[in-house]
Amino acid sequence: MTRMLLLVTDTSGRQGSVALARPRPLDRDRSDPEVIEVAPLAGGAFSAQLVPQIAALLAKHGFTKADLEAFIVVSGPGSFTGLRVGLAAIKALAEILKKPIVPVSLLEVVALASRSQGKVAAVLDAGRGDVYFGSYKVAREVHVLQEQLLSTAEFLSAASESTLVTPDLTLAAIAREANLSVVVVEPPSATMIARLGWRKLQAGETVSSEQLEANYMRRSDAEMFVKPASSS
Repeated sequence: MTRMLLLVTDTSGRQGSVALARPRPLDRDRSDPEVIEVAPLAGGAFSAQLVPQIAALLAKHGFTKADLEAFIVVSGPGSFTGLRVGLAAIKALAEILKKPIVPVSLLEVVALASRSQGKVAAVLDAGRGDVYFGSYKVAREVHVLQEQLLSTAEFLSAASESTLVTPDLTLAAIAREANLSVVVVEPPSATMIARLGWRKLQAGETVSSEQLEANYMRRSDAEMFVKPASSS
């Protein structure tokens, strides 16, 4: 177990990342594992970069795939193509190595970054005038209340009794104009994702490769522009 490794991947956005992390050897109960190295992934090329970057990171630090004990992966919300590519690669590796997968919500990462307690809402820009919205009850444990795609007006109403957390300055300004309590945090990073993933792994919140699913929160363009079948 001294070589226990966690593989952390995020292909949910325009830019992505892959990282190696491990529990701190003298304190395995800490909620923040040591991130050994983070490698960026350029947007639009995840399918060509992800597996080679994983292999390069392992080789650089003297590890092999056999040292990987769990996979922490952002399962959404975000890009259809990016999430499909990232999750497909992790599914394949987890199936080969028979290791657990820890799905992580990017919204939950944002919510916890503020270290706020009580009812916390996280928002990320989803484009097209919409936001990805997550509502949580945060105490010693985190309880997910809801995660969904909302309009600007809808998220302001949904977050009215919560501390709103976001890395987006425009959304923060809109929320402040609506007299909401706002905390601005840094954009989600591999370190933040690893921290939440390690917490979930310790709590046994894992899935198998067959159970891993993406949380897109938005229909794809293909689905949006398909004409409904006419009734006969």
